[in-house]
Amino acid sequence: MNREELEKWKVTRQKGMLRYVLVSGVLSYGFPMFVGMTFILPFIRHQNIPSIGLSAIIWTISGALFGWAIWLLQEHQYRKAGGSDV
Repeated sequence: MNREELEKWKVTRQKGMLRYVLVSGVLSYGFPMFVGMTFILPFIRHQNIPSIGLSAIIWTISGALFGWAIWLLQEHQYRKAGGSDV
């Protein structure tokens, strides 16, 4: 992690993990995957649309897990690069 990335992550982490998980995980990963896998892929393959509710639950949870995993990875890199815990 270079100095610029370190400073950017410092600002991001000040906003909190919950916000990061929701924005970077659920909205930026989970929602596009939900739309793609629930509506676009079945349309391209000429298949029926799967259960929208179940798909929404699956991709919301997947997005949250993805966001949380990336948060942990970034925190590890931040600390390894000498970032403070404060």
